Amino acid sequence: MTTPAPPKPAPRGEEQIYFQAATENRLTYQTCDTCGSTVFYLRAVCPHCGSESLRLRDSAGVGKVYSYTVQHRAGHPYFADRTPMTLALVDLDEGFRLLADLVDVDEVAVGMPVEVVFHELDHDLTLPHFRRVKEST
Repeated sequence: MTTPAPPKPAPRGEEQIYFQAATENRLTYQTCDTCGSTVFYLRAVCPHCGSESLRLRDSAGVGKVYSYTVQHRAGHPYFADRTPMTLALVDLDEGFRLLADLVDVDEVAVGMPVEVVFHELDHDLTLPHFRRVKEST
């Protein structure tokens, strides 16, 4: 039996910039030059002040688990062999929150420090995931 192909997004607008950066192992967000707000997901207009003066930034990819859930049912055949999987809301140090799955994690806790890792699904799609921050020796 062949493994089903993963579901793939069809990026448009600012999403194309985000997914292109991910293929380069960069996690992007924006800051507003007018009001100083952090903006994520990428947009054409600041949701706080309406300015079009948004600057693209690269995140260090480090943050903490804000909340999480464990998904036991696959929402798509591609994920059938990948459940249970842990989905987390991650608060990045730069001030935005991102939903992603946690990999290589046996135990999860709110407040757990995590870091981004990238997984290339194919030549044009790379997705960010998070794992526990490795302790320095």
